[in-house]
Amino acid sequence: MSLITIGSSNTDLVIYLDHIPKIGETVIGGESSVIFGGKGANQAVAAKRAGADIKFITQLGDDGFGEGMKKHFNVEGLPEQYVLTDVDQPSGIAQIFVSQKGENSIAVASGSNGTLTFDRLKPYLEDIANADLVLVQFEIPFDTIEKIIEFCFEKEVRVLVNPAPAKKLTEVLLKKIWMITPNESEAEILTGIAVADEKSALKAAQMILTQGVEHCVITLGEKGSIWVSQSGACRFTVPAVDAVDSTAAGDVFNGYLAQGITQDSPLEEALALGHAAACLSVTVKGAQTSIPTKEQAQLFLQQNPIKGEMII
Repeated sequence: MSLITIGSSNTDLVIYLDHIPKIGETVIGGESSVIFGGKGANQAVAAKRAGADIKFITQLGDDGFGEGMKKHFNVEGLPEQYVLTDVDQPSGIAQIFVSQKGENSIAVASGSNGTLTFDRLKPYLEDIANADLVLVQFEIPFDTIEKIIEFCFEKEVRVLVNPAPAKKLTEVLLKKIWMITPNESEAEILTGIAVADEKSALKAAQMILTQGVEHCVITLGEKGSIWVSQSGACRFTVPAVDAVDSTAAGDVFNGYLAQGITQDSPLEEALALGHAAACLSVTVKGAQTSIPTKEQAQLFLQQNPIKGEMII
């Protein structure tokens, strides 16, 4: 079963520091690195390493960063014919600060990601209409995202939305989304409810469900997640790991989750494997450099069982 991911590609310029600089503060860092990233690309690579039959639609600039990204996609097995080029814009880049605690702060220059319009997707509309699942994030123009969701709804294609960076969504749009996966801060923007614990996460997820979404998974970082559907609510608790960099943990989770859905895995199993992969990713520095293979994620899950516990 096929998966299409539509989203951003960035080259990440990463600096590792004792702590993330405050406004006006200069911090002398340790090591630095250049790593391929972008939410769309991270999720696509994660899904591919998990074993998905995936096509990744993205847009790069006509520059060195873009050429490097294309070569990387070829290595990962992502078809090059779905990679667009905007000759008038540079490829997207992100400046990422990572603290010793594994916390991060990110600034993004969208570049070619910002000109990926729905019109530019027209050569791929048949692929999108025939997909089993479409996975999107919010690092490309929101007008494009809205039109993708509306198109998929018309074609009866399920859409998994990772609403990051966070944005308030209309009830009209929410009714056309099959599954949404906000983190705590994103859930607060969607609902107005401050998510600080399991109780508030459950309340926020239930509110999102009343607006028409079939499944809501609120990720809670090291505390796991809450999954709510019409069938009830389920808590996932994850094992403690030695985190060094949380940069792409959410993307890894979403990519693995999407792969599980397209393989017709029970949602509880897809969510558990997504958590296992995310746990592994935070133990390695970088975005796509931290994405585990399916075999690694499965082994971690065998050694550290993650199961959903019904709470409603």
